[in-house]
Order: sequence, then structure tokens, then C-alpha cells
Amino acid sequence: MYSRLLEVPQRQSFFLFGPRGTGKTAWVTARFPDAVRFDLLDARTYSRLLSDPALLGDLVPSSHRGWVVVDEIQRVPSLLDEVHRLIESRGLRFVLTGSSARKLRRGGVNLLAGRALTRFMHPLTARELGTDFDLRRALRIGGLPFAWTTPAPEDYLGAYTSTYLREEVLQEGLTRNLAAFARFLETSSFSQASVLNMAAIARECGIGAKAAENWFTLLEDLLIAVRVPAFTRRAKRRVVLHPKFYLFDAGVFRAVRPRGPLDSAEEIDGPALETLVLQHLRAWNDYGNLGYSIHFWRSAEGDEVDFVLHGARGLVAIEVKRSARYRREDLKGLTRFLGDYPRARAVLLHPGGRRWHEAGVDVVPLTEAFADLDAALSPR
Repeated sequence: MYSRLLEVPQRQSFFLFGPRGTGKTAWVTARFPDAVRFDLLDARTYSRLLSDPALLGDLVPSSHRGWVVVDEIQRVPSLLDEVHRLIESRGLRFVLTGSSARKLRRGGVNLLAGRALTRFMHPLTARELGTDFDLRRALRIGGLPFAWTTPAPEDYLGAYTSTYLREEVLQEGLTRNLAAFARFLETSSFSQASVLNMAAIARECGIGAKAAENWFTLLEDLLIAVRVPAFTRRAKRRVVLHPKFYLFDAGVFRAVRPRGPLDSAEEIDGPALETLVLQHLRAWNDYGNLGYSIHFWRSAEGDEVDFVLHGARGLVAIEVKRSARYRREDLKGLTRFLGDYPRARAVLLHPGGRRWHEAGVDVVPLTEAFADLDAALSPR
């Protein structure tokens, strides 16, 4: 098992969210070997606690003073009232894992009133993979742990989406038309790393704009997609306001995205690389508790920056370049951004092996960035 960068909150209960397959259960099992554990994917445990949430306290031995793990807490949100009571009355500490935030985001759900932190598990990063990391392979299979350990990663990734559709969407009754939702997911994959045109996707799927919005929200609630908003803070130029869309993992994106005989490699490899960078940025930000919000920037004239990080640590603009051939115009979006935000750090990530500084921009090799984002995104 790969060593994960996520650290254990030592003295406080916490939620641990992440898509299925990111390694939450393996991490929790390794870090909390003596915990009392309840797996809500187990039909018997699920049925007993769904019918009587108060039974949770009876099932934790009175002498137990350690951690209690509840896997897939979103399946029985009413358990959170009992978790709250046990934290207060018995001083127990809980790890509450979840692969969906949908039910927990509904009004009226007890989110423990600040008594539990929130942490996220992401696909494997280059630092976690260590010497196993290979950029070409990561672009092909993404970062799900099993994709790196199975001899048939493409087969695993091909089954991953259908498993999600069957277990999360159909089982939870989240949509009545699973086939239509599957078509919507495929159609959405053509928007990977692109500004969303909600109306066009709705038309192509033969659904209404409201249904399309609901399904995009469902993808986010299941933690398998993210919409990256446009950065607009006090900009001088008019900017595009629609968000960009990403499935959470480069390998999952490739598995979902249909590929026809006329599709070029650039149409898939470019978004896959941008997705891999976003995976690393999100993990780095969450595991380090850095507090950045992640955006993109595009002016009405078409100048673009792939990612903009904004937070107490400052403002960082990042452009991702796939081609090995460097051209001065590759810096255009970043230099335009610096014109509006001169105090920002600007970084161009490229597939070469040399680092240099030009026109206010740090040009950094992708492999260097994946290995150490702190160093790559810090000015020299």
C-alpha cells in the first residue's frame, strides 16, 4: 500500500470524504487498527442502524476509549445525532467516511456543530507513488490506487463508472432513467477541462436545462466531478463567468470519454494532463490545509490561464502546456493576467526538463511540479 500524505487529526473527530476507490478504507484501516468499525455498505449493519440509530451507542463497548469508524455515513444521516451524543456523553472520537455529500448537504442534517473536522481523500499523487510515478502512465490511468496495482488498469477503470452508476445512482434512487444519465455522463466528458455550455449539453442529451443542472450537481455530490469557477476578483478586463468542468481523475475521464476514429490525441491527452494537474493541486491544497480556492481565468478576448489559486498565501496563476515545443506566445495568458494582477506569481508548467524565468513567469518542468508543488509554485 502506498503511503498517503493525509495526516490524522489527533484529538478531534472528522469526516473523511472522497470518491469510491481513492483509498479511504485502506487508509482508515491502517491508521486506526484498534477502532470499533461499522461499515454501512454491509447490508446487515445498514439495516440495523437505519431502523434504530440509537443502537450505535449500545454496539460500542462501554469500556472503549479509542476511535470509532463509520464507513459511508451518508447512507444513514440520522446516525449523526447519535454520533453527536456519544462525542458529548462518552468522549468518543469518530472517523466518518463518505463517498457522497448529497444527503449530508440537505437541510436539517446534523453535521456535529463544529465538533468534527472535514478532510478529503484524493487520487494518488506523484509524491505518494514515489518511484512508481510515471507521467505517461499517470495520464493514461489516473491516480486511483487499484489502477496502479492491478495488471489490467483499463479494465478496472472501465468497470469503475458502471459500478458508480449501479451502486450510487441506481441504488440510491437518484434518477429514474439510468440510461439517460449514462448518456449525460458521456456527453459531459466532452466538456472536460472546458467552459461549460449547459444549454448545448442539455440539447444534445434531449433534456431540459434544469435537469442538466441537477445532474451536474449530482456528479459533484457524488464527488466524481468538480466545477472550477472563473476568477473575477477586481479584474480590469471582462472575463468569462461560466465554470470549467472536470471529472475528478484523469483515468476515469479516459474511461468515460467515448473515442471515435476522427478524435485526435490532443482532444483527449490535453484535458487529461490538465485534469492530472488539478488532481495534484486539490490534494496539495487539502492535505496541507493551505486554504486556496481554485479558479480559472479567461478574458472575453480569449486570453486564458488554466488555474488561479487565491488565498491568504497570495495569488498564483498556472498555465499547463502539453507540447514539448516552447513558444514565447505560450506565456501570453499569464502575462495578460499579470497585467491585471501584478503581485501574482505566474507559473508555466511544461514537459521539458529545464526551469527558467521569463517575462515575470517561472517556467517549471511538469515532473518537478508533480514531485514538489511547494517548490514549483514558489518564486526563485
